[in-house]
Amino acid sequence: MQPPTMSKPQTIHDEAMKQQNASKWIDNIGIERVPLTEEDSKRICRKTDKTILLVLVWVYFLQILDKTVLGYGATYGLQADTGLTGNQYSLVGSISPIAQLAWQPFSSYLIVKVPHKILMPALVLGWGIAQTCMAACSNFSSLMAARFFLGLFEAGCLPLFGVITSQWYRRAEQPIRIAAWYSTNGLATIVAAALSYGLGQIESDVLKSWQIIFLVVGLITVASAPVVYWRLDNDISTARFLTEDEKAQGLERLRANQTGTGNTEFKISHVIEAAMEPKTYLWVGMAMLLNIGASVTNIFGPLILSGLGFDKYKTTLLTMPFGALQFIMILLASYLAQTARVKSAIIAAFMLPVIAGLSILYASARNQSVQGQLLAGYYLLSFLFGGNPLVVTWIIGNTGGTTKKSVIMSLYNAASAAGNIVGPLLFDEKDKPAYHPGLRACLGIFSALAAVVLIQWANLFVLNKQQARLRVRNGKKADIVDHSMQNHYREMDEDNLEEAGHENVPVGNNAFQDLTDRQNDEFVYIY
Repeated sequence: MQPPTMSKPQTIHDEAMKQQNASKWIDNIGIERVPLTEEDSKRICRKTDKTILLVLVWVYFLQILDKTVLGYGATYGLQADTGLTGNQYSLVGSISPIAQLAWQPFSSYLIVKVPHKILMPALVLGWGIAQTCMAACSNFSSLMAARFFLGLFEAGCLPLFGVITSQWYRRAEQPIRIAAWYSTNGLATIVAAALSYGLGQIESDVLKSWQIIFLVVGLITVASAPVVYWRLDNDISTARFLTEDEKAQGLERLRANQTGTGNTEFKISHVIEAAMEPKTYLWVGMAMLLNIGASVTNIFGPLILSGLGFDKYKTTLLTMPFGALQFIMILLASYLAQTARVKSAIIAAFMLPVIAGLSILYASARNQSVQGQLLAGYYLLSFLFGGNPLVVTWIIGNTGGTTKKSVIMSLYNAASAAGNIVGPLLFDEKDKPAYHPGLRACLGIFSALAAVVLIQWANLFVLNKQQARLRVRNGKKADIVDHSMQNHYREMDEDNLEEAGHENVPVGNNAFQDLTDRQNDEFVYIY
């Protein structure tokens, strides 16, 4: 079977009508329970992995690859060939997140209103064209324009991925699935380094090395857009890879999440609730602090390595172990969080090696005698990449309601973008190769991050106490067993109904009503 081209896609109207019909179908079976065994749940999860997760992994890999190659372009003469001076390279690195920041309000709306099958390939095509156009840039202005549109189309990627993951997987399954697509940060770093090393040695009278790198990466992304359209499904109720029985079972297995499975109505009440909650701003603080520090590696990693005395080829190759460490740390952090089920402690613990690495980079001289020590400090920074996927898991697992989830994930991405804007500006050209002021600032930032994580943990603890009191007022059992965080599927009423003695108050009927976490008294916050 050949994938359809993007020239004759179904209209947005047709896809939206499908989603509206799916919402009615969900409403009809929301109260009626569907028989589901552990074997059924595992089979549906495996099918979802083979279809939906594979798309997420590939697209997120492309997004990171397209962003990462800017640093390798600098290694292969981008700055000299385009006449960049002073802080212009920093501004080129910052304009993409500036575009992301500006576009986030629109992203949160589009994620709710536009079917995912339409939205995702459109975003992929848009940033792929922008990346391809980078190869034609010859000065500061053209680079800024291309990177602006790259950021604009990438703006909806992370929040969209968070929403999609929450709509297809149980909360216990989400950390590893988020780690699967987010860990491509490390794989993209490895592939970008390998591609840059190979393509950078091509001798051409027409194109510079960095132009070849941008062109190849951009065209791969453009070619992927129709494949994404062909493979992706909007939601469980319209999934082509599930039978009719499996669609109902797929929905049933998500009942315990209490976070809904998608809705096409953009609800202002959800926006207001998100804006009024302290936990929203704590998520924003975490995202911003994490990504200010991440700029050390994303934009200036290759430059820091070249400042240690390595030539451009060795600098490129030495980023490959760092990419492998990113990959390992993301999977390790997510595995530990899924096993221990305490995300806050894992995030805080993973910031300690980052602080140690920054301290080494700050305190060590830049000379040949301490190259090994400096490399060790640089590689310790890979622990910070374990933080972002856990924060994303933490957010989507603690947020009910489609609109609210979309808004908070967009705010998370906006804060990440703000961090990526501020981060490169901490590293001034005049401070090279040591970049002491920027490293000193990052030390303070990661110390503050650990404090914000602990405050959010305490806040969620208090919210669960409030939820318990609300359930008692509504005639339900105060303590609900959260089956969504159990590795094996169980009917959620097994502990929450019979043992509670509240046979007349079923638990789980609110799960598909698109209620926010505060509106749903059965919602249990996870730490």
